[in-house]
Amino acid sequence: MKFRDILALSYRTVSSNKLRTGITVAIIAFGIMALIGIITAIQAMNQSISENFTILGANAFSIRYKARQVNIGGNRSQVSQRKKGQPREKTSNLGQYITYEQAKSFKENFHFPALVGLQLQSTSSVVVKYESKESNPDIRAIGGDENFLVINGYQVSSGRNFNSLDVESARNVGMIGYDVASLLFPRNPDNAVDKIIRVANVPYRVIGVLKPKGSSAFLKMDKVFVTTHTNIRKLPNPSATYSINVMVDDMTRMDPAIGEATGTLRGVRRLNVADADNFFIDKSDSVAAIMIGLLASISGSAGAIGLITLIGAAIGLMNIMLVAVTERTKEVGLIKALGGTRKSIRNQFLYESIIISLLGAVFGIILGVLVGNLFSMMLGTGFVIPWGWVITGIIICTIVGLGAGLWPAFKASKLDPIVALRYE
Repeated sequence: MKFRDILALSYRTVSSNKLRTGITVAIIAFGIMALIGIITAIQAMNQSISENFTILGANAFSIRYKARQVNIGGNRSQVSQRKKGQPREKTSNLGQYITYEQAKSFKENFHFPALVGLQLQSTSSVVVKYESKESNPDIRAIGGDENFLVINGYQVSSGRNFNSLDVESARNVGMIGYDVASLLFPRNPDNAVDKIIRVANVPYRVIGVLKPKGSSAFLKMDKVFVTTHTNIRKLPNPSATYSINVMVDDMTRMDPAIGEATGTLRGVRRLNVADADNFFIDKSDSVAAIMIGLLASISGSAGAIGLITLIGAAIGLMNIMLVAVTERTKEVGLIKALGGTRKSIRNQFLYESIIISLLGAVFGIILGVLVGNLFSMMLGTGFVIPWGWVITGIIICTIVGLGAGLWPAFKASKLDPIVALRYE
């Protein structure tokens, strides 16, 4: 028998046993769906993180009193400039907060050509209210200065930015994100300018409405209230430490700027030459990098889930093919009596097994991509297709079909035609 004839016969046999084929295809499809779905969701999360977690520009860095910590699934990672394997040196100042005086002194003494912004955040979300309209308690309250908007990538839609008098006087003025303005002033968000709103029951005059920056499941960039860092202590739960943001005008100046910033802050914090740095510097893309690295570990779990399911599917497929050999014993005997070779019979059963596996792969890949992209729609990212894993899934299913069909195929090819024809 020719290859085309064997393949056609195998396909007709598979299609004639719809219930058996459907159950086996479903088992394989769910295994591939779990694998492709999780991988697609992870890639969507990576894309969302890359787009939304880089809060500062690519040419900016921040200075904190301790390393930034990121938690995913119970795994904690730190983002810092300490080299891997370098021991943490103990000093009397290690872990001290960056105070207002230190942050202000740094800004005054940092002479590198760069923008410097001081920032202080409220550690809890707040409620923003205007007349009868009120937000949920999920608005981030941030204290900044006149450089906050530029460094953090915001722009003013209407109104104005902070000026030096706003910062020095600590008066109750602030800017609100576009989502907050749309909630409180649904007809025209720009009407929020010069209105008196209440933030955590403290009255503030709105001096500006920020242009929409976009949000994700990780960061609600437009659900913010921004006041000056000198004023934010009037709100509940202000942070005890300042952070310092620095933006240079050229990427090539990042390393010299970091070196200059390190020397300046060491002087401000009165560290001796032998003392280790008691502060941490991280670049703007460090959070995205660490979170993507943590998400990569989830891919291994996804592979394990898919592999376990596919092993179960392979066992089920092998059992079904063995049953098929028993049911078609007379058919095998007739083919041999008419001159069919062991090779053609073996290939027929192998092709049937591979066809069922590939059908499971096709349906599993389609379902996995759809399920994964439902998650990407929630994150607000584009349509994601993990082509590498799609090809891997097809290869895995082909191997599963080949492996599951080998024993039944060899068993069928070794049947004695006389015994097979007399089989009841």
